[in-house]
Order: sequence, then C-alpha cells, then structure tokens
Amino acid sequence: MDIPTRQRWLGVLANSEAAALQTLLSPHLPPPEHVEWLRQPQTGLVMVEGRTGGAGARFNLGEVAVTRASCRWQDLTGHGWVRGTDPAHAALIAQADALLQAPDRHPALMAAVIEPLADALRARRELASRQAAASKVEFFTMVRGE
Repeated sequence: MDIPTRQRWLGVLANSEAAALQTLLSPHLPPPEHVEWLRQPQTGLVMVEGRTGGAGARFNLGEVAVTRASCRWQDLTGHGWVRGTDPAHAALIAQADALLQAPDRHPALMAAVIEPLADALRARRELASRQAAASKVEFFTMVRGE
C-alpha cells in the first residue's frame, strides 16, 4: 500500500466519530481470537509543535492526550492513534488499518467504511465553516469630520 493512501485512511479513521466507526466496521471485523494485540490501547501525552508565522522557527505549543494501539491480523500489522482518551476508538483504528492493508478486503472496506466516514467528516467541517462564517464581524473605520 502506498503511503499517501494509508495516511488518508488513517486520518479519516482518527478524525471520525467512534460510534460511526464502530457501526460501519463491526460487520468486517475478524473474530477477536484472530487478532493479536501487540500493544493494548494506552493513553499518554504528546508534545505538539507550532511554527512561528506558520513556516518559521519551531516552538512547543503544548501537550495533547492521545491513545494508541497496535495489532496483528494474519501477517498484517495495524496501528491506531486517536486524540483524546478513547481506548475503544484506538483499537478499532488499529484493526481497520490492518484489514485495509489486505488486498482482498481493501476495496470493500474503502467503499463501506472509509468513504462514508470521509463524507461525514467533510460534512462536519463544512458545517463548522458555515457556522464560523455566520459569526464573522465586519469592522470598518469611520472618519470624523467628513
């Protein structure tokens, strides 16, 4: 699997709502005894960096809680990282990552899981953008004496 494609599906999975992911992925999950957990879900902190002016010198912006998990299904290894403290979400992402790497399952999972989640994510972002635009305030300066 090429890296940009995998980055895309991992981004969609990490930014999806856990309940929606659970609903869409459940029919495709292998039996639990076929999944070997390399790393059970663990929560920790990660330092987030920023850049001055968006492209300048790096600086530590702050810490964010993340939960990660890793599993092996057949000979494929899946990793899941999610912002926050949701171990079930990280475990689902790890399993989905492993399943999506299987050539025989990839097309069906992309159509049944990733595309609907990507559409929902796009809709959530568009709604947030519209709500932000609705609250936009136009400032103007009045010149005195004219």
